[in-house]
Amino acid sequence: MGRRVGGQKWPVLVSAVQFGGHQYRVVRPARAPRFAGLYEGRLGAQFCLDKETAMMFAQAWGLAARSPRTIVYLPLRRAERPAHQSWGRPLDLVLLHHRLAFPPSRWKQVRDRLGIGSLHTVVLPGDAWPSRPVADHRRSWYREFRDHIRWDIAADTLVLTGSREAFELEADQVRGLAEQCPAHRARTPEAHCCAEIGMGRTRRYPDRRRPYAELHVEYTR
Repeated sequence: MGRRVGGQKWPVLVSAVQFGGHQYRVVRPARAPRFAGLYEGRLGAQFCLDKETAMMFAQAWGLAARSPRTIVYLPLRRAERPAHQSWGRPLDLVLLHHRLAFPPSRWKQVRDRLGIGSLHTVVLPGDAWPSRPVADHRRSWYREFRDHIRWDIAADTLVLTGSREAFELEADQVRGLAEQCPAHRARTPEAHCCAEIGMGRTRRYPDRRRPYAELHVEYTR
């Protein structure tokens, strides 16, 4: 087991952006990831990360679930990318709560207005990444289930929108990337350590506008 995500201090920059009669609170890392690769892919998106970025991704995921008025932004496109990869175009990542009702088409204008931002520290408790019982996951198979993560791509950014329930159903996987994968790969360097995060409605009841896709997040070094 690696470092616990809960209780870790995450230095961030907070910006208040006024646009279109709305004010948006945008949180991004005080120091952008040094190594990361998020790519648009045939089945959704592929995200390659290391120990540092896995911790940052987990913190961003937990914050998005618990902060319905915050846009969480991970600028990934300028990071060092995995060598010898031939996936699609590189992307940044935005996570936000559906209660914000934020149109992804507005993201470019908001991003352009971020400015310097003010320095803050985010510390989340361990229960921000709960392990949910199997019965909770099975509910996503039914037609009436609405707590899925919606996805869009706008301004070279993968935008994931969901309720607290939607984020928490995937939180255990995300926490595992930060807490378990570093030690697992140290013991077995060739092991495959990943999270497979569903985006959109289940294939059984597809949404034509947002077909089911998958965010495959792989610990690569």
